Amino acid sequence: MENRIAFLFPGQGSQFVGMGRKAADESPVARTTFDEADHLLGQSISRLCFEGPIETLTDTINAQPAILTVSIAYWRMQQEVEPVRPAYLAGHSMGEYTALVAAGVLTFADGLRLVRERGRLMKEAGKRHPGQMAAVIGLDAPVLEQVCREASGTGELQKVQIANYNAPGQIVISGAEEAVNRAMALAKERGAKRVIPLAVSIASHSPLMRAAVEGLGHAVAGVAMRPATVPVVANVTARPISSVDEIRQELVSQLTSSVRWIDSVRYMVQQGVSEFVEMGPKDVLTGLQKRIAPDSRITNWESQHGLTG
Repeated sequence: MENRIAFLFPGQGSQFVGMGRKAADESPVARTTFDEADHLLGQSISRLCFEGPIETLTDTINAQPAILTVSIAYWRMQQEVEPVRPAYLAGHSMGEYTALVAAGVLTFADGLRLVRERGRLMKEAGKRHPGQMAAVIGLDAPVLEQVCREASGTGELQKVQIANYNAPGQIVISGAEEAVNRAMALAKERGAKRVIPLAVSIASHSPLMRAAVEGLGHAVAGVAMRPATVPVVANVTARPISSVDEIRQELVSQLTSSVRWIDSVRYMVQQGVSEFVEMGPKDVLTGLQKRIAPDSRITNWESQHGLTG
């Protein structure tokens, strides 16, 4: 039974004020996880998770380590009560770092430091090259890929591309503001049910993040890694990675590449996984899972254990 389970870790956007508070109150291992994060980061990330304010928590430089901390607190709680060796682990965007901590590739300390640096570099890149993102609902991926090609300018910094293949009919595009605006208009013309601009200035998973690649590459190269104890299904390839070289390449490529979440989930289903557990704040991945693989079982660990309030 264990080999048919996969654990999923959410990315940025799942943060909310109050996340992790009940876990820290009820579980010594969760409380220790928050204390460790506070010490390592030199700030009270726990207070930010528990009390906000939401504007500070949502800042990418804080949101990434905060979500990783909550997710690992839950993971440690789960493993303490009922140790499970899953068939696969996967994380959406920044959640991939959480998956790598859970897989034993990164220590919790190094995972925290890397996502803090990733957040800082992404924020800097966003200031240098502000962009836009938009969710496109109800348009097939091949049609939207063609829309992005038509809407893109000639230079790398004038492009728009698919950032997240989240679920069938729910895709996020990202890139230069003018190109995204053109793509939004074209998507509506081609039959999209809804096109929703996202309230961000950082064009994640687009060429505008190229400015962060070198810095993240140095950070990733400077961290000790071990081969994964459980295969991690990568965002870029939607296939398992386990060697250190593969993982280093994945983390850097991921900054400017699309998150192939639909293909990642479908790969795990094809490999016989029938039960998925979302391990982190909120239920974003739970909702996507129901649309990607409706016949599979999905459990949201946070809500199942009454930790959402």
